[in-house]
Amino acid sequence: MSLDVIVIYEFLSSSFSGWEPVKYLRTVPRIMSTEKIQEHITNQNPKFHMPEDIRENRENLLLNSERSTRVLTKTSHSQGRDQALSNTTGSPTEKSIEEYRGANTLFNKFSKMNWPVDIHPLNKSLVKDNKWKKTDETQEKRRSFLQEFCKKYGGVSRHQSHLFNTVSRIYVEDKHKILYCEVPKAGCSNWKRILMVLNGLASSAYNISHDAVHYGKHLKKLDSFDLKGIYTRLNTYTKAVFVRDPMERLVSAFRDKFEHPNSYYHPVFGRAIIKKYRPNACEEALLNGSGVKFKEFIHYLLDSHRPVGMDIHWEKVSKLCYPCLINYDFVGKFETLEEDANYFLQMIGAPKELKFPNFKDRHSSDERTNAQVVRQYLKDLTRTERQLIYDFYYLDYLMFNYTTPFL
Repeated sequence: MSLDVIVIYEFLSSSFSGWEPVKYLRTVPRIMSTEKIQEHITNQNPKFHMPEDIRENRENLLLNSERSTRVLTKTSHSQGRDQALSNTTGSPTEKSIEEYRGANTLFNKFSKMNWPVDIHPLNKSLVKDNKWKKTDETQEKRRSFLQEFCKKYGGVSRHQSHLFNTVSRIYVEDKHKILYCEVPKAGCSNWKRILMVLNGLASSAYNISHDAVHYGKHLKKLDSFDLKGIYTRLNTYTKAVFVRDPMERLVSAFRDKFEHPNSYYHPVFGRAIIKKYRPNACEEALLNGSGVKFKEFIHYLLDSHRPVGMDIHWEKVSKLCYPCLINYDFVGKFETLEEDANYFLQMIGAPKELKFPNFKDRHSSDERTNAQVVRQYLKDLTRTERQLIYDFYYLDYLMFNYTTPFL
């Protein structure tokens, strides 16, 4: 019996991962009926395909999600099998046979799970302060909106995704039973600081450096557990995701990675982007990859033949956290980050003195990326390019009820 884990991902994102020339552009109206959304999704050009040249950096920041959600190779289950089973040499022992059978049972459970299931009421027994009433009402609206969206449009196209890939961006805090899906440029650094404090790894979120947060390997991810551990936590822990307006998140990622010295993004992404999208580039730019322009970055993002793969800092939330497959109990937004985060902390019984930090993790002297900053970057793009960016993040806009950007 094969140990392949196949989770049927009823999700409509396949058509939005790469883009052909502008002739395939279709304007998306501000308000769409169910029929129009179905038509827009199902009529995507069949020639769209994913980039093949995917690289990994030192922190595995590059995702091969565009291919992994479509193709499950013969060896793709090896990570799960290694974690779920004890590897043995020679003839299998009675114990290993039992483990093998147990693992197969769990794999079968996953493959037959009817995801997504209905959202369940949040446990708010620990919330004592009446000041959270408005925040709670907003939270319930977000959860219901996402649930209804997934019910209506989740069956338009089918995806297959290996379980361990699906949960690879989810961080675990066992003491307070939290699962947090990391969305870069949406407060994730400070959320990791909070998780470290909750884990007892630090006394204050303000004393943890950027490098300790991102390179310290102090926090556990859900894909580090065996199948039973994953299954149990997905069904019993409070699952949270924090998102951000896609256009703001994109501009924030560009500013962070390309407008400041960076020993990874400049030589890996910058050089490839300049080489392909800058005519007559000078030798110095081709050598060090510094000085990428926003328009060049957008050409890379929208190119179905990208010279280097996607990165989690500008990957879609629909590909990072699978919000129509994993039922998130809490949907926070960067636009109301402190309010949402502190409400969540009270709800899960965090220490009273623990508050979500409000400082900017890096480049603190820079103005935060907001709607006004985004306008400055978009003014150098054509209307068609702006429309294509919206189309690229189309699902994120719809799922989390963000308004149409500056097209």
